[in-house]
Amino acid sequence: MNESAQQDSWPDLLEAFVRAPTPVPSEWAPVFGPLRTGACDAMMVVGQLGQTLDGRIATVTGQSKYINGPAGLTHLHRLRAVVDAVVVGVGTATADNPRLNVRLVAGQHPARVVIDPKARLAPDSLVWSNDGARRLVIVADQIKVNTPPEVEVVSLESSNGQLAPADILKALFERGLKRILIEGGADTVSRFMQAGCLDRLHVIVAPIIMGSGRPGFSLPAIEHMDQAVRIKMHPHPLEDEMLFDCDLSAQRVRIV
Repeated sequence: MNESAQQDSWPDLLEAFVRAPTPVPSEWAPVFGPLRTGACDAMMVVGQLGQTLDGRIATVTGQSKYINGPAGLTHLHRLRAVVDAVVVGVGTATADNPRLNVRLVAGQHPARVVIDPKARLAPDSLVWSNDGARRLVIVADQIKVNTPPEVEVVSLESSNGQLAPADILKALFERGLKRILIEGGADTVSRFMQAGCLDRLHVIVAPIIMGSGRPGFSLPAIEHMDQAVRIKMHPHPLEDEMLFDCDLSAQRVRIV
């Protein structure tokens, strides 16, 4: 599908996500059709990672801009445009200082959510910019926050300083946010995956080999290959990059 056709049909896809009976345009259906509704419950949760051929998401110093090229970045912004909320961990919010809004395609900004158990993120971080989108910080119970006054504070019980992914998703659902993008970083996406809290995972692989750097996944070690999880996957070319659409619905736990 050429770029001109994509631009022409993109508004129709956005309409399909706003109005449930509206069909997803056929050219978008393979990638975006599965993201409209979840198979397990009333939520749809998709994770996203951009990495190199050798599975790296950043250099050893944490520099990651930009592993993915224009096509991969455009896909990320399309994901943001069709979800209710985009979620990152405090590590990513601190290291990358992302805006998490929609700039490369047409679409509304999603709500921006930072998982920040100890309320470490600076109040002047770009993610808290007042551009009309909702902003939420998720902290451990009884933690005092230092965010702009209009940022919604969600307090959850923690265990060993960690907040359970299922509790986070349930809290977002209770606040009207049903279609969620877990954008990063690797630890956050891995924790949601390990907890059975992802319906899909989009991994965009760039034609780059680093040879060193930070890995795309952070999961418990296994001793035998039969302990590895083989995932149902559909590849989609994005110019010179490859999108791997991983179907994790079989292991998704019920949230609501």
